[in-house]
Amino acid sequence: MKVPTQSDIAKKVGVSRATVSYVLSGRSGGNISVTEQTRQRVLHVSRELGYESNDSAVSLRLRRSCNLGIVLLTINNPHMLQILGGATQAAVQNDYNMLVFYSEMRPDVEKVGIRELLRGQIDGLILIPTYATDLQDELDMLSKQRRPVAITTNNYYPCAELDSVTPGHDLGANELMTHLLQLGHRTIALLRHFAHKPLGQERLDAYINGLQSAGIAYAEDLVIETGTTYQDGYAAGMYLLQRQPRPTAIVALTDVLALGVCHAVIASGLRIPEDVSVAGFDNNDYTAFLNPPLTTVDVNALEIGAQAVQLVLERIAHPDRPFQHRRIAHQLIVRGSTGPAPTQVLQESPKKGGRVIRKNEK
Repeated sequence: MKVPTQSDIAKKVGVSRATVSYVLSGRSGGNISVTEQTRQRVLHVSRELGYESNDSAVSLRLRRSCNLGIVLLTINNPHMLQILGGATQAAVQNDYNMLVFYSEMRPDVEKVGIRELLRGQIDGLILIPTYATDLQDELDMLSKQRRPVAITTNNYYPCAELDSVTPGHDLGANELMTHLLQLGHRTIALLRHFAHKPLGQERLDAYINGLQSAGIAYAEDLVIETGTTYQDGYAAGMYLLQRQPRPTAIVALTDVLALGVCHAVIASGLRIPEDVSVAGFDNNDYTAFLNPPLTTVDVNALEIGAQAVQLVLERIAHPDRPFQHRRIAHQLIVRGSTGPAPTQVLQESPKKGGRVIRKNEK
């Protein structure tokens, strides 16, 4: 079956192909005069023949693909999907499609998104890098060329200047540590999901600073390097709960890890928060419906995605404008998973030579 063309429409209507192209492209004014009757006739015949525009040809003429790209760390974390949701909604509202690259925390896959931008397959890129230092050359080039790129990360990456969106993980972690310390916790564990220094470093710094401000020595064996899944959180939680003295509070860098910790606490026959308090980051949808509900830091993932797209679109429209760096508001959400430190065992700070002081001990 022959695919209908603009020439077929022009022949049936009795006008030039240029007139058909003019009408179907939605243009007005200019050098071609088209009556409303002719315009309606062209549109009617195009529908009658089942004509569909060649989007590739239109994109080539406009020198744009009408696609944006986003590189996400993983598909397993609802937080990443929320960022994707915010970005996609903003893209669609501006007549762009969103192409997704899941890096699974591999620098070579992150470079695929950059390559697609340089090839013109996408008009702009939102990048959430795992190892930004491994992309230094590529990011330097994108910066110098003022390409439409927005990087979403913390401020610990020594990468080139680009438009950026910074979540409030650092400030939120400070507030969370203050919350736990005010509840009397002195043996607080932290689950990090990467040994790579910059990723999550702002939360580790807040953890260490919080301990030091309370006069509590930092204990390396209370900071656990783990993976990203629920199972990783469960395994790390079981390990920590066997420690003597065991932590009275466990902070996980994601809600997914925190959920695994919660199940480890329950499987160990302990109670949340009476025996162990648990907290996370991201405020994933399910956290309010756990039993007890999870204390977490909401970093506004939807807004992260939306603001990143906005920066990319502004760069497309104004390539030479100054670089912009936007901070996203956060909120500490205190729920039932954190409570006062247990009084049955009063523990000194976990430092060398420290001892456990049990109630009624003389």
